[in-house]
Amino acid sequence: MRDYVDVVVPRGGKGLVERISNDARVPVIKHLEGLCHVYIDDDADLEKAKAVAFNSKTYRYGICGAMETLLVSAAVADKILPALGAQFSQAGVELRGCDKTCQLIAEALVATEEDWVTEYLAPILSIKVVDGLDAAIAHIDRYGSQHTDAIVTDSLASSRQFMREVDSSSVMVNAATCFADGFEYGLGAEIGISTDRLHVRGPVGVEGLTTQKFVVIGDGTTR
Repeated sequence: MRDYVDVVVPRGGKGLVERISNDARVPVIKHLEGLCHVYIDDDADLEKAKAVAFNSKTYRYGICGAMETLLVSAAVADKILPALGAQFSQAGVELRGCDKTCQLIAEALVATEEDWVTEYLAPILSIKVVDGLDAAIAHIDRYGSQHTDAIVTDSLASSRQFMREVDSSSVMVNAATCFADGFEYGLGAEIGISTDRLHVRGPVGVEGLTTQKFVVIGDGTTR
């Protein structure tokens, strides 16, 4: 129906979105997985990190901006993970972690490769201890969905590197991933968060769906 439909914005499961993206003959604004990460850096304020990580996961489990994987620098893992693990467990969040995580959080189950690529949309969280910022960025690049990823750090250099190298529609510094929302960004009512690069990327509001019409009025004007 190319004569009548200008754009399709599919909302639903991955299978639906992929089928429409493959078959549609009109432009499609894709709203795919929100496999979001929070990385706690060597130079993070740990109280701030706990607040950001907890809010990123528990604000609402079923939204695309919910954190699904927590990455923690090995330099601060033993200082923050026991307390943070207890906080998540008390809230009823099932934890699945790497070997180091399981050593620090008794309640954590051993994570599998599938956990790193799963958008749970449920009270389940994957946790991985990584060897610093470069390893965190590499993990996000491999497993992320380019939706929303955050770093908690007091280091300007680390925050700038994270913002520059993480290729997601929303990249956050010291803020919870659940803040990725069109209304919160001042875009008005949101119809989705696009993981495309063109025509729109990130939260999509009315402006993102608006095209321009150029009206030129002359008086015998020539070029």
